[in-house]
This record gives sequence, C-alpha cells and structure tokens, in this order.
Amino acid sequence: MSRSRSPRSEKPARAVAPWVRTRLRTAPWAAASLAALVLATAYLAAALPRAMDAYETEGLRHDIRTAAPRNSVLELTAEPPGLELDLPVREAGLAPAVLRKQRDEARALLPEPLRTDPEQTVHGLRTVKRVDGLDPWLPRPDGISPELVLSSPSGLKEHTALREGRLPAGTARAPEAVVTVKTAEALHLKPGSVVHVPGRVSAEPIALTVTGIVEPRSPESPYWAVEPLLRTPVLAPLVGDEIKYYWQGALLLSPTSAPAVLSTTGEPEVFFRYLPTVGHLTGRDADRLGAALDSAAGGPDLVRLRQVVGPTGALTTELDSIVDSYGSMRGAIEPVVAVAVFGIGAVAAVVLAMTGGLFVARRDSELALIRSRGASLTGIGLRLLGETSAVAVPAAALALGLAVVTVREPDGGSGGTPLLPSVLAASAVALVAMLVLPLRAVVVHRRPRLHGGRDDLLTARPSRRRTVVELTLLVLAVGAVASLRLRGTGDSGDHLVSAAPVLVGLIAAMVLVRIYPLPLRWAARPARRLRGAVGPLALARAGRTSSAGTLPLLALVLALTTAAFGGSVLAGVADARDRAALLATGADARIDGTVEWTPLPAGLTEAVRGTAGVRDVAPLQIEYGVSLPSPHSTSAQPMSSALVGVEPDSYTRLARRTGFGPFPAALLASTGKGGKEVAADTERVLPAIASPSVAERLGGEPQEVVTAAGVFRVKVVAVRSNTPALSGADFLLVNGADLTHRANTALLVTGPEGGAALRAAVRAKSDDLLVSMRTEERAGYVDSPLQSGAERMYLGAIGAGAGFAVVAVLLSLMQSAPERTTLLARLRTMGLTRAQGRRLLGLEALPQAVLAAIGGTLVGWATVPLLAPGIDLFRLALATTPGFAPLDSAPLRADPWSLVVPAIAVVLITAVAAAGQAWWAGRRGSIKELRAGDAR
Repeated sequence: MSRSRSPRSEKPARAVAPWVRTRLRTAPWAAASLAALVLATAYLAAALPRAMDAYETEGLRHDIRTAAPRNSVLELTAEPPGLELDLPVREAGLAPAVLRKQRDEARALLPEPLRTDPEQTVHGLRTVKRVDGLDPWLPRPDGISPELVLSSPSGLKEHTALREGRLPAGTARAPEAVVTVKTAEALHLKPGSVVHVPGRVSAEPIALTVTGIVEPRSPESPYWAVEPLLRTPVLAPLVGDEIKYYWQGALLLSPTSAPAVLSTTGEPEVFFRYLPTVGHLTGRDADRLGAALDSAAGGPDLVRLRQVVGPTGALTTELDSIVDSYGSMRGAIEPVVAVAVFGIGAVAAVVLAMTGGLFVARRDSELALIRSRGASLTGIGLRLLGETSAVAVPAAALALGLAVVTVREPDGGSGGTPLLPSVLAASAVALVAMLVLPLRAVVVHRRPRLHGGRDDLLTARPSRRRTVVELTLLVLAVGAVASLRLRGTGDSGDHLVSAAPVLVGLIAAMVLVRIYPLPLRWAARPARRLRGAVGPLALARAGRTSSAGTLPLLALVLALTTAAFGGSVLAGVADARDRAALLATGADARIDGTVEWTPLPAGLTEAVRGTAGVRDVAPLQIEYGVSLPSPHSTSAQPMSSALVGVEPDSYTRLARRTGFGPFPAALLASTGKGGKEVAADTERVLPAIASPSVAERLGGEPQEVVTAAGVFRVKVVAVRSNTPALSGADFLLVNGADLTHRANTALLVTGPEGGAALRAAVRAKSDDLLVSMRTEERAGYVDSPLQSGAERMYLGAIGAGAGFAVVAVLLSLMQSAPERTTLLARLRTMGLTRAQGRRLLGLEALPQAVLAAIGGTLVGWATVPLLAPGIDLFRLALATTPGFAPLDSAPLRADPWSLVVPAIAVVLITAVAAAGQAWWAGRRGSIKELRAGDAR
C-alpha cells in the first residue's frame, strides 16, 4: 500500500504573471504602434546603405559600359621577335597558336577586380606606321599615295559576313587579305586585286592579294570601334602650303599571313585587346580598380605580363581616366547626400525619443506606484527593456529582411551588396527604440513620488546641465558652419560638416523653446479682454503644456529644416540644368549650320515662325574670329571676337526672357546705312554692345573693324557680360540691318516644346542645318546614375521627413489626449458646447505648431545662405567637370516652395488632428472621465 503525501509537504505553486506578456496583452495597440514605427524607421535605415551602394555601383558600371570602346579596352602591346633572330624563328614566334597562348596567359595575369570578356578579346599583328600603296591604279585625289594599315585581327570569320570572294588564308611568303565593303569602294579593290607595299630589306615590294570583300557584323561593337579605320577608310588632309587629301585604309590579313608584316616598313607590333566586364564590379571596387590599373600599366603586374609577351610589353588604356572621373563625381556628391542622411536620421531619432516619452507619460502613475512600493530602478528598467525588446527586435529584423529583398543590386550583377551596414543601421534603430523607454523612465522615477508637480513650459526653469549641453551644441554648430563655409563639402570623412544643417536646426529649436513662453504671455494679456472663455483658456492651456513638449518642437523644426534644405538642393540642381541648357542653346531652340558661316536658306525664318508652338524668332548673323584693333598700342597682343548682327526688337525680347544681358532696343537703333550700296562708306559708325573684354579693348571712341559682313566703325554704347547668341565667348552686338553683306546664319526660337515639327520645317528647306533643343540639351546633363540616385535620396529624405513630422504631431497630441479628454468632459458640465470644445482643442494645439512652422521656415531660410558658400552642386547638376559646361558653378539657393509648403502643411495637419481628436472625444461618453477621486 503506497503512502500518500501530506498536503502540507507540498509547496504551494507560485503564481507568476510574466511582466512582458502581461503588458503586451494589456496594451496591444501601443505595442503594435511601436512595432510599426520601428519597422518603418529600421527599413529606411537598412535600405539607405543598400540604396547608396546600388546607385554607386550602377554609376560605375554605367560609366564603363557607356564609354567609347577605344577608351575602355585594355590593350597590351609588344614588339615582335627581335631582328637578331633568324626570320624563320621570328615568324614561328607569331604563329596563331603562340599568340593565342600568350593572350590567354596574359588575361589570367590581369589583377583583380579586372575581368575581361573572352568573346571580345582580339589579338594579332599590325603596323603602327601606315605603309604606302604603290600601285598606280590606287586612287590619289591630290597625287598622294594612299596609306594602309596592315592588321591580322583574330576572329575575323566570326565578326564579318563574306560578300564577295573568300576569306584569306595565305602564308608569310604569299600573304592574303580581305577588305571591307567601304574600303573596297574607296580604294577600287576587288577579289583578286594585288596591292604592293614597300619592303623593309629588299627593294622589291611586298605583294598582298585581296581574296574577298566582307561586311562588318555589328560595326559599333568593340571589335571594329576601337580601330574604325579597319572598317571605314578616311580621306585625310595633309596640311602644308596648301591642303591636299589622300586616302587611309586597312587590309585585314589572315593570321597565317601575319608574319609577312615583318618584311614591310610599317613598324609592326603584337597586340592583345581585352574588353573589361562590369557585372561583378561594385561602387566599392572603384579604388581597387584604379590601383589594379596602375599596377598593370606600370607596376608589379606589368612585370608579370612582360614575362609572357616579352620585355617590351606595355599596357595602355583610358579606363583609369573613366574610374578617376567616377571617383571625383562620387566624392563631390557623397557629402551633399550625407547632409540629407544626417537630417533625416536626426528627425527619426527624435521621433523615437518622443515615442518613449509618450509611453512614459501614459504609464507615469503606474511606474510611480510600483516605485513607491519598493521597486528598484534596475528592476523597472530591465522589465521595460524586456517590453520594448520583445517589440523592437522582431520589427527591426523584419525591416532588415524587407530591405534586403526590396533593395537589390542593379543590373543583376554578381558583385553583391554588403549586409553589415544594413544590419548595423537596423540594429541602431532597434537599440534606440529599446533603450529610450527604460532610460526615460529611470530618469523620471529615480526618486519615489506619488504625484508629480506641474511641469509647464511657462514655469519650468532650465537646469545647469541643460545650459551646458545647449552651449556645447552651439559651439559645435558654429564650428561646423564655419568649417563648411571655408572648406566646403570636399572632405567626405568630416561628418561634423555634413551635420551642420542639423546642428543649426537643433540650436534654433532650443532657442525657440527658451522664448516659447514669451509670445504666450504677450498674447494672453489682450486675450483676457475678449468675450468668451475659449481664447484665454486655450492660451492658458498652451502655456501649461508639459516641458516635454521640447521634443515635438525639435522634431518639427528639424523636419522643416531638412525639407527646406533638401528642396533647395533639388531646386538648385534644376535651376543649374535649366540655366546651362539655356546658355548652350540661347533659347528654346537654335537653328544653325553644321559649320560656321552657313547662310540660312531663303524663307526659313517665315517657315519657322509658322510652325506650331513657335511664339517668337530672333534671326542672327554670326561671324567668328573678327580681329579687333587696339587704340592704345600698335604692339598689343592680337585679339578677336565674334560679331553678331541682330534684329533689335526680337533680340531684346529674347534677352529679357532669358535674363542674359537684356538691353533697350533703342541702344542698337539703325543708322539707316546698310546694304551693298553703302559698302564704300567705311566711316559710318555702328552702335555696339560688347562683352567686358571687348569693351576694354575698343575703348570709348569709334574703332574700325574689318569683317566679311563689311568694313565700318563701331562704338561701344553698352557692356553686357553675356548674351543669348553666344555662350562663354567675347561678342560684339550690332544692328544686322546696318551690315553691308546681310545673311542670317542662325535662328533663336522661343516656344516649341518638342523638336519634331520644327525639324520637319527645317528639313523641308535644307538638310545641312542643325536644330538644337533646350529640353534635349538639359536631358543630356543627367548622364550618370550617381546624379539620379542622389536626387532620389533627397526626394526620399524629404518624404521621410514629412512622414516623421506627421508622426511627431500625432505623438504630441496623443501624449496629452487623456488630459484633454478629461478637461473637455469637465468643461461640458459647466456649459461648454461641442463647437467651443473643438475650437478649444484646436487653439490649444496651434501655438506650438505655428511656432514650429515659423521657426522651421526661418531656420531653413537662414541655413541655405549660411551654408551656400561651402556647397557647390555642379557635379550633382551637370554630368561633366567645370570648364566643360556653360556654367562654372551651381550655387545653393533657397527655394520658397520648400520653405512655405511644409510649414503650412504642419499647421494644417495639427489643426486637422486636433479637430479629429475633439470630434472623437465628443462622440464618447464622459462617465469615465468624471469619476469621483480621479487623480487626473
């Protein structure tokens, strides 16, 4: 019989309610809201480095892929076997199998991350110096023998289509070649033709038999594009006492015939051409790629390459210039993007801190109670940390996964996007979200208390610690702004410089918090004289806002500053592109000849005026290279300028619209002396408008100029630094009607958006004219994914900043929602109507929103000119370097829309949210809020 255990011997089960599970079940909506906020913030943080890496990678690949093949290929050259060897030995060293082996061995020695496409690899033997074609039947336009390149590129069968004859075979003793269709037409070649070129040793020329005519497959492919002469002959000028022309062409030898080149006077060389691939490259490989190119061109890797191809081996390429250009553009854009990253990061951090403040405020009485009953700060902090960890960690992990899935490497490449930056960014967001609630609770409840005293902005006194922190931030902001103005954004590693707008906004927010009570006090006095209690009560309630309201104000000011700065950057970029395109064309469209001094056909001006969309046409007569006299010294350096004959009325309208050197039309009033009948009157004086250097050269007295348009005197009546007709050049504007020989050479057209109709009208008159559209010119300035990627980053920063601003407004209202609901219920018992309740809550919420809007607008307006001297948007705006574009710089400028629209939106959102809160409170009953003994 078993003995039963006494009930007293059993310890009673310990009833435990897990803190985290209980809290999450008690407040599921709060946990879900925190998870959603962490999810969105962590996703942005994790996607940011991946997006930046993606557009940098796409930029590097785009620059290499779109470069001309002759600039991107790697070409390894070497001298053929030396003359000290017997001819059979030299010829054996050029056998196809030997060259193929050298090609493969050299390709394997190229340093990482250099990789090449084996399908586009070409090797062979060619002449560096062109050789003369000796046959008398070859064409000689000016009596000069044609010059020929002898080349034996590999893969000729795969890259050509046979049109006549057969592909070459031949040997070193009986070489054979083919020519392209265009070469055959130009040099009168056909299958069976024998071309003789000078020999190196004997006086007997080398005979090359043409066996066929081929058509290049994919003429723009690297196989043909690197050496265009192989596919297309050129009628080249020979400049001497007079210009004479002669033909340049190429004969394509078979690999087995290549050794015959050694016997010619063409200075042969062996070449191996490699086309780099870009699918494996990432933006992080730019520095490694530059170092690899330097090593292969003149470092240890070149030594290894020479062990394969010989001691004279040399690697040449323009790929290093492409990589350097990419690096300089990335270095110029990165600091500008960093400003946006710092701005949105600061706003996100403040919003997360506000979330913790909201939770602490909602649970203040609970935490005060358990603290008064003996709970330790460590215990409270760890339990709150467990709560937030259970929500923030899964949300951040999900955000990281979404970022990895949605932001992928461009073009399906194999380079891979690093995961560590995204992990660190998402972890940082999760860490802030986890720690802000327990830390804030520990600080607030570091001493046990039952009820907190009033914590109003009007009565709160800043502590010494806060004063020290504010002064420290002020010093940092002043240093960052001064550094940015002096050094610019060139130092991409100086994060203090990139954080300058954030620090300025931070200081401004703290100043606003300091002065916030003053306008409320000033407004409260006259409000007391108003009829009704809503106005004075709303101002009194706004003044009694908790001093924790610093964070909403800070978040709104930072968001508005970021939006204003980002909008100003985008507006500056757009303005620079518009201005550069307008400087390049002079108007919405420009019509001129492909060569200088091409007269326009009769009737073109009228035809253009009648084209749909054209509002105005300004005809021009431009003559370049007009010599200018020097009235001060006969020994002065020669100087020339462009003479521009204009129609004053239409040209002044154009100058006024574009803003390029506007002037009154009366300055160029006609003298009434123009045309061929006054050609003998060389003393007539034409009023002229000149560029500064031309005006300085001519002085204030009439000076004689000799031009193709006539001989006359000009007197400078006005000086302008630029003009629509010319970009970046000296000019002399005169009335075209006063010229002796009148012939329009260009039209500046205002109005058309598309070029199809305009080009059709021009083509109906002549095929030799060029139509340049301002819109097409502008589109050409956005050439790199680096530019478009950086612009998307700024658009994303503005959008995220707006979203966080809305969250900040909602969190601010939610923090005081219970107190406002209770107040509204109690005031209704005293006769307050629903409409008055809505006005009360709206007016109570508006002062802080209006202050933030005004402060953010003023800070954004002041930040742009304050930081503008250190920020140049040139490389972000234009896909070129200074000196190769109509503009020399692209300064930052304030954008009124970016300043005003976000500020108004903040006020409207606050008003709508407050009205919604009042409407919701009015729909609910007031029994709960009116319970007796409620501490609220």
